[in-house]
Amino acid sequence: MSLTLKTEAIVLRSIRYGEADRILHLYTRDHGRLAAIAKGARRASSKFGARLEPLSQVNLLLRQGRGDLYTVTGAETVDHRPRLRDSAAALDGAARACDAVARMFETDEPHPEVFTLLSNELTLLATKPAAGTANTLAFRLKLLLAAGLVPQLGSCATCGEREHLTGFSAAAGGVVCSSCESASFLLDEEAYGFLVAALGRPLAETPDASPRALAAAERAISETAAYHAQVRLRPLPRAA
Repeated sequence: MSLTLKTEAIVLRSIRYGEADRILHLYTRDHGRLAAIAKGARRASSKFGARLEPLSQVNLLLRQGRGDLYTVTGAETVDHRPRLRDSAAALDGAARACDAVARMFETDEPHPEVFTLLSNELTLLATKPAAGTANTLAFRLKLLLAAGLVPQLGSCATCGEREHLTGFSAAAGGVVCSSCESASFLLDEEAYGFLVAALGRPLAETPDASPRALAAAERAISETAAYHAQVRLRPLPRAA
């Protein structure tokens, strides 16, 4: 007997399949990451139409058959976010957000907080398309928090010292003091301050920082994901 699921989902990616179908990579509120086939979705007469475009948020009915691939049997739009497609910057930021979720949360284990975080990020980008690198890094840092991998920022990850935090080491698990900075890279005061503020504030209140500080913050986030989750996040474009 096939299992039917009803869940809210964000379409991370859509791939053409066969003559008229689409394979969808989904992140759902209740069932983590799933894959589904939308049969006939590319036909003009399809009842799904544009509802299943990437970045769309939808309520889905899914029927499980053999294997891990579900079949879409019903879809209702929650938020299509058309303004995301009006800005190249917003579209790029949204694609990077979906890619980061897909890489860091690959299983069907539910993480409703990740679903909410991604939904909020897409909504923010739709209304504030020039959110930029700082926003992307804040989003990735919050993903690390949701995954239980957020770096230690309050004290030296090696000895517990709360002052003279001058470096960052993914292997140690976060910031390190000047006495423990072996095998770390320099994390100046501005980059450190950005990481602390970005973690503690809502996405819409992400602080900005200089390109140098953001580059250091990106390195800290990327090395943490690579070392502790074996996940390589896509590098961000550098400001001209």
